[in-house]
Amino acid sequence: MHPMNAPIDAILENIRALEHELEAEIAKQRAGLKYGLERGKVLFEEEVLRRHREVQTNLVRYLLNARPLVALTSPLIYSLIIPFAVIDAWVSLYQAVCFRVYGISQVKRSRYMVFDRAGLAYLNALEKLNCAYCSYVNGVIAYVREVGSRTEQYWCPIKHARRVLGTHPRYTGFEEYGRGEHYHDQLQSLRAKLRVELEEPPPGV
Repeated sequence: MHPMNAPIDAILENIRALEHELEAEIAKQRAGLKYGLERGKVLFEEEVLRRHREVQTNLVRYLLNARPLVALTSPLIYSLIIPFAVIDAWVSLYQAVCFRVYGISQVKRSRYMVFDRAGLAYLNALEKLNCAYCSYVNGVIAYVREVGSRTEQYWCPIKHARRVLGTHPRYTGFEEYGRGEHYHDQLQSLRAKLRVELEEPPPGV
């Protein structure tokens, strides 16, 4: 580890600790919602389901109350399923072929595709469809982002000179911009980490 990275590593450790603390607090809140998981399926208590059904918006009323512009723009929104499906399939093919050649661990796509909102009784059929659509699109974005981050770590793990918004979690471990003396050694080290992930997936996988 480079001495200059010590403060950054310490901050990252604090961030990870806070993330674990946040997850624990969210788990406490979920405990009060009276639902559990069985074989990946969400199960609510019968009383909770009854209250959910009572507040569900009738589908016909939901459609009649929709603003005209919302109805007119909906085909454009739904049309995005085509490019996202193409990206999903193409990136899956890319990593299936190329990651094996490079020795990079495969990204498990199923971890990014979560469709549990269909079990919410307070949503009508169209709301459930919209939730499934959002889950898929955002799942594809997260999945492709992870494939891209592993690709970048293999080929060009160098930070930018300018601040970049929305960087992926791997970016903080990249080599500093302009520090070229040990770049190729660092490159081999980061590539080796990608191979290790193949044998030992990161926590939470």
